Amino acid sequence: MDPVRNPYAPGAGQRPPELAGRGRELDAFDVVLERVARGRPERSLVLTGLRGVGKTVLLNTLRSAAIGRLWGTGKIEARPDQSLRRPVSAALHMAIREIAPHHRDPDRVDEVLSVLKAFALRVNDPNGKIRDRWSPGIDVPPARGRADSGDIEIDLVELFTDVASLATDVGTGIALFIDEMQDLGPADVSALCAACHELSQLGAPLIVVGAGLPHLPAVLSAAKSYSERLFRYQRIDRLDRVAADLALCAPAAREEVEYEAKALDLLYEKSGGYPYFVQAYGKATWDHAPQSPVTDADVRVAAPEAEAELAVGFFGSRFERATPAEREYMRAMAVLSGDPGNDMDAAVPTSEIATALGRRPASLSPARDALIKKGLIYSGERGTVAFTVPHFGRYLRTQPV
Repeated sequence: MDPVRNPYAPGAGQRPPELAGRGRELDAFDVVLERVARGRPERSLVLTGLRGVGKTVLLNTLRSAAIGRLWGTGKIEARPDQSLRRPVSAALHMAIREIAPHHRDPDRVDEVLSVLKAFALRVNDPNGKIRDRWSPGIDVPPARGRADSGDIEIDLVELFTDVASLATDVGTGIALFIDEMQDLGPADVSALCAACHELSQLGAPLIVVGAGLPHLPAVLSAAKSYSERLFRYQRIDRLDRVAADLALCAPAAREEVEYEAKALDLLYEKSGGYPYFVQAYGKATWDHAPQSPVTDADVRVAAPEAEAELAVGFFGSRFERATPAEREYMRAMAVLSGDPGNDMDAAVPTSEIATALGRRPASLSPARDALIKKGLIYSGERGTVAFTVPHFGRYLRTQPV
């Protein structure tokens, strides 16, 4: 079939042509927006799940919903080596600019922008001194005595409170979206939890919507014990069969293409219902199928191409980031997490990995910690680890040592 008309879009954070299976999350967020608009208290939201399940796509869709309600929004992607201060400043600057035209008092807007600038410029250097190194592009002088203490927890609480009050003035809300939230540093996580806690007590119209790997709730809980009650947690999982079929069939139908039932059976078996894989196998199958309807034979011919692309771009690129010691650790995990025909990679006790490698558990801690920091594995329960990437264990079990 015509590759130009191929509707499928496997890509990092790229919205698929049919956002299937996420209606419950979208409806729940609409309720959050409406409750906040009516002055009702509401918790911030955290999305968790493995890589490839569409967390970033859903995060962007929720942001679009907030924009549609005339909320001010900003989005950041957390990085392990970056402080929260500057990216949050840029995101909230964007959010303020979105609601500023609806405010009747420009001086009031400038007042909050001056607090934002003060927050942005307070950067601690290694010697403990505070100095200005960066201009956030805000055309007002920085405020003094507000959000400029240099203590990220104090400053973030004050900043969020002032920005939320500006949204209250215009009868709307502010939403800060944070992707890869598990990569925030401990001090930043603690500050973010404290700020959200303060906002929830005040009933202020500012919410944080975060997305991250399955161990994100544990990261938040380690920072503040009350975080378990502070956020509404939603686990984003693979699609069920109905949703996966819809993700394939709806965009194809718009191009007047159909699938045979056996083709859909095989595509679900290959993809496991993971949205990224659904798009990858769908794209390859479309390019190989000679005509409609698409058959299971078309899927079998196309599958090796999809798998080869995933091996390089989705699995291989991640494996290459690991050191030899880390690769050895992951190979042991793969052997212990399932057999070659198993689609699911189970969590593995770290003690079993040590036994398999003939090493003491303590000697493997550096490799384990480095893999967690790189986002390749996570520890969902104490004493166990699992892959953050679906089918990664299966991929490793098929690779030569």
